[in-house]
Amino acid sequence: MKREVITTNQAPLAIGTYSQAIKANGMVFISGQIPLDPQTMSLIGGEIEKQIIQVFSNLRAITHAAGGDLSAIVKLTVFLTNLDDFETVNKVMAVFFATPFPARAVVGVAALPKDVSIEVDAIMVLADY
Repeated sequence: MKREVITTNQAPLAIGTYSQAIKANGMVFISGQIPLDPQTMSLIGGEIEKQIIQVFSNLRAITHAAGGDLSAIVKLTVFLTNLDDFETVNKVMAVFFATPFPARAVVGVAALPKDVSIEVDAIMVLADY
């Protein structure tokens, strides 16, 4: 199996032992994105909506680097430290995604890296495969 590392400076650089994304057999597996500004590598603070927008902006940048876009995402996993933010996730997703929406799971967790409130990972399928 051929694996290709996907990297872009338009999304936060990996801060650990992982890749931003891996392309294999027409699929792209995108690592969890947190609300980091890719230019400064600083966390976006304040309102949860701004944090969610940054996370989906990071995902969009990685999908573009992989040769696709957000419409190619087939599965999202959203990790939230506060499930009360569920409706805000839906609101922001409606701006970034069109129907048919990707399959999705939302998981409540006790903590996330860098003490953020949200992390999202994704799987996309490229049409040219």
